[in-house]
Amino acid sequence: MTADPYSRSLSLDRRRFMATSAGMTAAGLAALASIEELAAAETRGEAERNEPLIQPGQTVLFQGDSITDAGRNRALTDANSFDAMGRGYAWLAAAQLLVDRPDDRLKFHNGGISGDKVYQLADRWQADCLDLRPDVLSILVGVNDFWHKHKHGYEGTIDKYETDYRALLQRTKDALPNVKLVVCEPFVLKVGAVDDTWFPEFDAYRAAARDVAQEAGATFVPFQTMFDRAAKLAPPDHWAADGVHPTTHGAALMAHFWLRTVGACKQTSRIIDIPRS
Repeated sequence: MTADPYSRSLSLDRRRFMATSAGMTAAGLAALASIEELAAAETRGEAERNEPLIQPGQTVLFQGDSITDAGRNRALTDANSFDAMGRGYAWLAAAQLLVDRPDDRLKFHNGGISGDKVYQLADRWQADCLDLRPDVLSILVGVNDFWHKHKHGYEGTIDKYETDYRALLQRTKDALPNVKLVVCEPFVLKVGAVDDTWFPEFDAYRAAARDVAQEAGATFVPFQTMFDRAAKLAPPDHWAADGVHPTTHGAALMAHFWLRTVGACKQTSRIIDIPRS
């Protein structure tokens, strides 16, 4: 398996997957339906808005760590640039919206930086977020807050993660009172670097992200639940070879689910839905 977590096939076509795999079990079919049901439930919640989350002419900023960074060229700041957006879920989601809504003049930026924890986002927040004045801000952060503590000597705690995250969202709302927030659940799959020693402590970080999202009135994207169900469809290393960084299969699934959760695409069901049997 290639060492590049973003270099595997982008296809989410179920028939192609079935043709190139050993076949799909009943559990796999159930997992596929379960993922779609989860996405549909989240989308129904977003559909209750008086207006779509992302409006024409708006700027959308993705922020986070290496999963969002995805090899982007940090020297570039142009909106809607493949090199500036990286090769991960942020670009895949942005590209789908640019296809689906070509007349809406949407602008997408990626500010993810590999290795970042919440306090490091805060250190660069003025220049890398607030000065951009995004209309929609999506954040995925948390795996390093735990991983670096668990394996690399970082002395942070779950309380620090939650306190720092809550302060970051409040700072953002104070500076940008009209910003729409999307908080993504940190996730791992049990493969590669991830073993039983991660649990149950890592689950507390997931719960904290959900709590701060709810308190801030943010849309919450439950990526861990999505990947738990996806792991019944294909082995964990199909989605994230090292357990943390998604393959392009995993990134494509994240983009699909992010779009479904925020209800952003006008034609999402026609263009990127996984077909049912």
